[in-house]
Amino acid sequence: MNSASTVATPACIENRTFDEIEVGDSARTTRTLSQRDIELFAAMSGDMNPLEMDPDYARNTLFHHVVAHGMWGGSLISAVLGMQLPGPGTIYLSQDLHFQAPINVGDTIDVIVTVAAKDSLQHRVTFHCCVRNQYGVDVILGTAEVQSPTEKVCCSRADLPDVQIADHRRFRQLLAQVKGRPAMPTAVVHPCDDNAIVAAIEAANAGLIEPILVGPAARMMAVAKHAGVDITPYRLVDTPHSHAAAAQGVALVKSGEAKLLMKGSLHTDEFMHAVVAENGLRTGRRLSHVYLMDVPSHTRLLLVTDAAINIAPTLDEKRDIIQNAIDLAHMLGVAVPKVAVLSAVETVNPAMPSTIDAAALCKMAERGQITGGVVDGPLAFDNAVSTLAAREKGINSEVAGMADILVVPDLESGNMLAKQLTFLAGADAAGVVMGAQVPIILTSRADAPRARIASCAVAVLLAQAARNSVVTAVDG
Repeated sequence: MNSASTVATPACIENRTFDEIEVGDSARTTRTLSQRDIELFAAMSGDMNPLEMDPDYARNTLFHHVVAHGMWGGSLISAVLGMQLPGPGTIYLSQDLHFQAPINVGDTIDVIVTVAAKDSLQHRVTFHCCVRNQYGVDVILGTAEVQSPTEKVCCSRADLPDVQIADHRRFRQLLAQVKGRPAMPTAVVHPCDDNAIVAAIEAANAGLIEPILVGPAARMMAVAKHAGVDITPYRLVDTPHSHAAAAQGVALVKSGEAKLLMKGSLHTDEFMHAVVAENGLRTGRRLSHVYLMDVPSHTRLLLVTDAAINIAPTLDEKRDIIQNAIDLAHMLGVAVPKVAVLSAVETVNPAMPSTIDAAALCKMAERGQITGGVVDGPLAFDNAVSTLAAREKGINSEVAGMADILVVPDLESGNMLAKQLTFLAGADAAGVVMGAQVPIILTSRADAPRARIASCAVAVLLAQAARNSVVTAVDG
């Protein structure tokens, strides 16, 4: 008796016992290879071969594009054997597979296993295995041997787990934008713990900054030795304590010796006190912090502001906070960023001051007091990031569900939002302070290394964009 089955999804999975199987029986499944399949297999196997992961590398090879891991096709053979023929209870013993041609993203393949022989003594079954693409080309050929179940099994089909891949490609794109550009001289203020000194040297090794390490020299050298990093190639500016380091870092920027300012291990309040002092780095714009949140499950980079500097901003201060974030979004390539002014609800409620501010900010944007973006609010968080939630609430808005920038009511809510996205949603959070004479890099001890590097990359892009605008103005 010859039979053929596919992966139509019955309610139960039922096996074929050794006695029920005959030579010539077959089963098959069909699958289309996606980029997500490649990323999942790489995460599971640890195989990061650039031929399978890096389009630029693959383009210069014989294949000219990314191809599937060889054993991705092999794993589908295993799935047919374990789910269909023989099915549940099967023990995979051996395989001999030959890879005839690559499988490319977008290829639809048929995976066919056919019973070639049976060993009645040990209840073993040998299968001929064929994986064929949509053009009829055999991409994998070979055999597999299994120990077939001798007892009937019928079980409910379990739901597959949801899998989220945190690949953070948006931060990689940021790094690609600064690749090959000159490193920026950067005053690193009081890098006197392992995290701070390592963050500075990581950014230097990435070619982003040329650190000027400002703080107690003996302490910085001791910390560097403990952290296992070499700071001898870099300039050290000796200061007696963190307060003096902050003042000296600002002075280096004022003199033009440094083009960026980076916080080390001192407290943010102490660091920013030197920045906003009378002879500091203020401009006519309110300083504000912007988090760049790379959330794996979200479709776009989210800018969250302000979650680090302005505790309870006034309406005028929120106007500057929004304008700073819009300017940053422009630098990132978002031509007309969509700005959601957040509150707990999406209607104006006199008892909730954040909704009043949101309505006023929208009117300010209409009248040209905020430029370069589309502003809407009040919007609850779900309505700002989910088109489905916005549709369910009947919200008709250019911003709802499509926000690039999330403006929080105050620092407390912003800090909680950013940390929830980081620790519960797997986001990386780069951060930069806008509105000063130079971009200011704020990093946290809890930041992942790629987030610290991304913070530096954003600051470098901002500084270079500012310099280019000055050159253009002078030439004009």
